[in-house]
Amino acid sequence: MSFTLAIIGRPNVGKSTLFNRLVGQKLALVDDAPGVTRDRREGEGRLGDLNFTLIDTAGLDEGPKGSLTARMQEQTETAIELADALLFVFDARAGLTPNDRAFADFARRANKPVVLVANKSEGKSGEIGAMESYALGLGDPVQISAEHGEGMGELYDALRPLLPEPVEDEEDDEPADQSEEAIATRPIRVAIVGRPNAGKSTFINRLLGEERLLTSPEAGTTRDSIAVEVEWKGRDFRVFDTAGLRRRSRIEEKLEKLSVADALRAVRFAEVVVLMMDAQNRFEEQDLRIADLVEREGRALVIAVNKWDLIERQGGQIAQLRTDADHWLPQIKGVPIVATSGMLGEGVDRLMQAIQDAYAVWNRRVPTAALNRWFEQAISQNPPPAVSGRRLKLNYVTQTKARPPSFVVFCSRADAVPESYLRYLVNSLRGAFDLPGTPVRITLREKANPFAHKRKRKS
Repeated sequence: MSFTLAIIGRPNVGKSTLFNRLVGQKLALVDDAPGVTRDRREGEGRLGDLNFTLIDTAGLDEGPKGSLTARMQEQTETAIELADALLFVFDARAGLTPNDRAFADFARRANKPVVLVANKSEGKSGEIGAMESYALGLGDPVQISAEHGEGMGELYDALRPLLPEPVEDEEDDEPADQSEEAIATRPIRVAIVGRPNAGKSTFINRLLGEERLLTSPEAGTTRDSIAVEVEWKGRDFRVFDTAGLRRRSRIEEKLEKLSVADALRAVRFAEVVVLMMDAQNRFEEQDLRIADLVEREGRALVIAVNKWDLIERQGGQIAQLRTDADHWLPQIKGVPIVATSGMLGEGVDRLMQAIQDAYAVWNRRVPTAALNRWFEQAISQNPPPAVSGRRLKLNYVTQTKARPPSFVVFCSRADAVPESYLRYLVNSLRGAFDLPGTPVRITLREKANPFAHKRKRKS
C-alpha cells in the first residue's frame, strides 16, 4: 500500500498550493480567500524518487457541532486517521497564530510523524516566522515556497527517512497495455454534474456507503471536483463530484468561476457524464445547456432525476420522463434516464447499470458489412435532395473511431449537403445500430474527382 501524507493546518496557509506542487497538476482550487478547500482531496504525489499518496484537507478551524465548519474538520480528522505521516503547514510570513499553536497540539495527539512546513518563507519576514515555529515543539521547520517551488530539496530530506525505500518498477519500461481487455477492465471515469443543490454529493455518499463528501441544504457546498473510487458489481469506477453549474450571467465571484472551470474540466476528462436534475424542477434551461455541452464534448450522457422521493407518485411518470427527455434533447435521442433518490438510495443500481450501458454504446464499433447495408438502405429510402438543380451523390461510409462513434461519408459536394439530411442519417444510425443517447459524429468528405485533370487540359 502507498505511503500516505496528509497536509494539515489552519485555513489559507497554502496547503492546496503545496498539494498541486507535489502532484504536478493544478487539481485543487487555490484562491486568496480562506476556506476554499472543503472536502478532502487525494492525489498521487512525487518528490524526486519518492512516491506517495497525498491528501489535501480543509483548514483546521472550530465551529458549532453539526455546522459545515465542524463537518469540514471531521473530514480533516478522517484524513489524519488515514495518513501515515502529517505535513503541518503554517504561514511563515504571518508568523505563529493561536490557531497554529492549538492545532499543533492536535497534530501531536495524532501520534504520527509530523513534518513542520514553513510555507511562504521567501524574504526576511518569512525567515523570522520560521524561527518562531520552534516554539511548537515539532522539530526543525522546513522552509519552502510552494508557489515558487523553493525548498523542495529540503522537504525531500525531511520526508526521505519517513518513507520506505523506493522500489524499482520493472514495468516502467514496458509499453502501456492498450489491449481491448485492459480497456474493458480499467475504471470508467464518471463526472456527476448539474445545477447547484441537485443532490450530487448526497448521491455519491450513498453510493460509497459513507459520508465521504460534505453535503448541505445550502447551494454551493461543493467547490472542487473531488474524485472517489467506487466498485459496483465487480466493475471499478472513478467518480467525480463537481460544483453546481449556474448560468454564466449569475456567476460573479472569482471562486465560483474557478469552481465552474474545474467542473468543466471534469466533464472533458470523463467518459460518461451523469446530468443530475432536481425532480421538482427538471429540464430547466440550465439543465438543457449542460446536456448540450456534454454532447458537444462527445461524452456519453446519462440523466438522473434525483430527489424522486419528494414528488407525489403517479402512474406513467417514468414514461413521461422518457418523453420529456426526447422532446427537450432531440440531439441525443434515447439518452438513458433514471429516477433516483440519493437520500433513500433509490435507483442507485439502475443508474450504475445505465452508466455501464452508456459506456458500452460510447465504445461501440459497427461492423463494416452491416454499415454498408444500412447506408444503401438509408439512401434508397430517403435520397439526398438536389441542390441548385444538381444531384448530390453519397458514395460510401466508414467508421473512423469510437468514443464517441464517428463516421465519414464520402460524397460529391460536401458543402452542399443540408444539415437536415445529416440529422436524418444520425437518427437512422441510432435506430439501426442501437446507439441511444451517445453523441454520433458524421463528417462529410469529398471524393477525389479522377477526371478533374482532364477538364483542366481542355480549358
